[in-house]
Amino acid sequence: MLGYMVHALVGIFAVMNPIGNVPIFLSLTENYDLNKQRKIARKAILIAFLIIMIFLVLGHYIFELFGITVNAFRVVGGILIFGIAYNLIQAKPSHAHTPHADEHEDSANKDDISVTPLATPLIAGPGTIATVMALAGGGKLLMNSLSVFIAVVIVLVGTYVILYYSGFIGKHLGKTEMNVITRLMGLLLAIIAVQMAVSGLDKLFPGWLHT
Repeated sequence: MLGYMVHALVGIFAVMNPIGNVPIFLSLTENYDLNKQRKIARKAILIAFLIIMIFLVLGHYIFELFGITVNAFRVVGGILIFGIAYNLIQAKPSHAHTPHADEHEDSANKDDISVTPLATPLIAGPGTIATVMALAGGGKLLMNSLSVFIAVVIVLVGTYVILYYSGFIGKHLGKTEMNVITRLMGLLLAIIAVQMAVSGLDKLFPGWLHT
C-alpha cells in the first residue's frame, strides 16, 4: 500500500504542478492584498478537494453507469496526461489546466476567483481528475482508493503551503528555475502516463507485450 501511495503521490503532484502554477496564481491575484490572496488560496484548495473527492468516490459508479472499463479509461487517461506532460516538458502551459485567455480576462472582473479558474481547472483540472480516477480503479478498489485519498490530501496541503508563500517563491525562483521544475514534472508525468496507458492496453489485449 505504501508503494502505491507514493506512486499516486508523485503522479498527482506532477499533474497538478503547484510550483509551476505559482506565476499563474500571482497574476490572477495581483490586485489583492496578502491576506485576501491566502484566503482565496484556502477556499480554492477546499473546493478542489471536494471536486476530486466526488470523482474519487463516484468514479467506480460512473464507470459502471456508462459501461466503461477501468483499463479503457487508463488508456485514454494516459493519452490525456501525456499531452499535458508534453507541454510541461516544453515549459508551456497546458490548456487542460491553465485558464484560457478569455477566462483569465473574465477573472479580472470577478470578486471571487477561487472556484474558477483556481479550483478548476488550475488545481483540479481534467488531468488531475483522470489521474485520480485511473489510480483509484482496479481490482483492489478499497486499498487503491485509500492510497489515492491520502496522496490527494498530502498534495493539496502541499499546494496550499506553496500558494500561501507564493509571493516569497515568486521572488526567489526566477523563470529559469520555474521552467526547470516544470520540465522535471513533465518528465515524471510522461513516464506515469505511458505506464498507465501500457497497463491498460496489457489488460485489454492480454499477451500483446510478449508477442
